[in-house]
Amino acid sequence: MKSLLFGLAVGLSIAAAAATGHGAAPPDAAADKYLLAYKFAAGEVLRYEVRHSTNVRTTIDGTTEQSQTQSDSVKAWKVTDVLPDGEIEFMHVVEWVRMTNDAGSGGGRSYDSRKDPQPPRGFEQAARAVGVPLSLIRMTPDGQVTYREEKQPQPKPSEDMPITLRLPAEPIAVGEKWTNAYEIPAQRKSGAKLQVQSRRVCTLREVSHGVAVIEVEYQVLTPIDPYVRASLVERLAQGTVRFDVARGRVLSQEQNVDKRILGFASEVSSMHFVSRLSEKLMPAADGDGNIQQASANIAP
Repeated sequence: MKSLLFGLAVGLSIAAAAATGHGAAPPDAAADKYLLAYKFAAGEVLRYEVRHSTNVRTTIDGTTEQSQTQSDSVKAWKVTDVLPDGEIEFMHVVEWVRMTNDAGSGGGRSYDSRKDPQPPRGFEQAARAVGVPLSLIRMTPDGQVTYREEKQPQPKPSEDMPITLRLPAEPIAVGEKWTNAYEIPAQRKSGAKLQVQSRRVCTLREVSHGVAVIEVEYQVLTPIDPYVRASLVERLAQGTVRFDVARGRVLSQEQNVDKRILGFASEVSSMHFVSRLSEKLMPAADGDGNIQQASANIAP
């Protein structure tokens, strides 16, 4: 499963205390707004502890199957340049990963890039992506990707599953929302193609002690049948992102999916899809400019 998403933060403007009493002037609304913007410095490395788990239970015509996956990893963004117009260029690297996959038949498998010199069958592609540059990304301070170069073969990212959260271009007040709209391709059970309208809705819930809290929800706007909804279920996440206001970066985020879909394969079929994704910024360490090499020995 693909995970979603992600980094943010912020230039902060604090309202002066408004005068009180009869005839007092109203507070300056602009002073209550916050300009959210990514702020990285050339040469720094941002590392995140990432945990992603899924649990899928399907029942079709009386037969039930269950599968579970979990991955723990450290992803790093190595900032290579900050341009005069504020655009940020960075290299995306997964430094290590530990994965488990249990299809429910008692044959669970696992892979740890720090311990296993040779990945078990089925983990070869994941092993090749560890410790090497995956993508070179250039983005604006509000998170819009303006350039992306894939350094390793990998699935093309979907427009609605960006590497980080898009921020509003203008200052925003607590309680206000912003949205990003997407049109994503899907396929009906008959094989017919369709374009699904969706959006990600973000709400600035609070700013306290230098931390901005943003609630995020992915919504599908196009009426779709259960078969199509099942194919899109991993996108239907709700969660919270916490940002360091002054330093312009994500401190942590959590995105969850818990959906039941009836009739996705037949009239008596059901699916229960549960997914948890969490990320947490790690303290800076010595040697942050170094990119580790993959530990796995993989034949071409």
